[in-house]
Amino acid sequence: MNSQKGSGKIVSLLPSATEIVCALGLKDRLAGVTHECDYPPGVSEKPHLTASRIDHGRMTSKEIDHAVRTSLDGHGSIYELDEQSLSEIDPELIVTQELCEVCAVSYKTVRRAARRYTADATVVSLEPNTVSDIFENILEVGELAGVRDRATEEVKNLRRRLDSLRESSSALNEKPSVLMLEWLEPPFAPGHWVPEQVEAAGGICVLGETGKKSVTTTFEALAESKAEVMVLIPCGYSTSDILEQLERTEFPSALADLPAIRENNVWALDASAYFSRPGPRVVDGAEILAKILHPGVFGKPSSREAVRVARKDIRISDR
Repeated sequence: MNSQKGSGKIVSLLPSATEIVCALGLKDRLAGVTHECDYPPGVSEKPHLTASRIDHGRMTSKEIDHAVRTSLDGHGSIYELDEQSLSEIDPELIVTQELCEVCAVSYKTVRRAARRYTADATVVSLEPNTVSDIFENILEVGELAGVRDRATEEVKNLRRRLDSLRESSSALNEKPSVLMLEWLEPPFAPGHWVPEQVEAAGGICVLGETGKKSVTTTFEALAESKAEVMVLIPCGYSTSDILEQLERTEFPSALADLPAIRENNVWALDASAYFSRPGPRVVDGAEILAKILHPGVFGKPSSREAVRVARKDIRISDR
């Protein structure tokens, strides 16, 4: 049993929560993470309490989507929770989520395990839909972990950076239309906080709506969007993952005339780092987008921040 509230072990069952916990200076108290937690450096060496039932590495975007839908439609889960290890850790705080069944182990599974094995643990579910929600989550975790002042300062700095970006981009006369593609096949239109990131960067997000879920769309809708810039951010993918998936993906001929593709303005960004995970680095994501959309104002993105996808690397069907 934990002797002092606000000083015990923390378990994170969500990569974004792991980033939040570490941003608040609590890495040493982090006693368990997921198999997908890879930031900040060194955190992947913590005990893994989850595992995936799907082998993403050998599957195409279409195959992964089918496997996920099949599992969830059968009311199963694509993740496993190591309840025995959770019990042995005996955490004071467990951070998880209910927002997306594809992002983390089932919330019901976590609650059941907490009741059975860790009676003293506080279980907090993070449910952000907007950037403001993400900031509130940071404050909530800070409060529960006993570092409220540190969380307040972290959020203050993030708000300052985002407000500064918005102020600079609001003065721009030309704002390109931007297609943020959250999955390759089937294509997914963006939702939640991603449209806000685009707006803050000085762009106009097409097909997406702030605060709403990401939704399946069609390639016809992508073509009709006439997007001037296309940014590939498949959920959970790094930049190298995206480039590898592109080799296995063939887009329909309707996309050949999309301005973004025709004008060689397609980019691949680290989705896990800057868009998929609702944590502090969403602000970094907005700042990188600004460099892509307005390099003359914000400077060009480095090769570590973004990769322009060559037209020859985008496979378009001739049918």
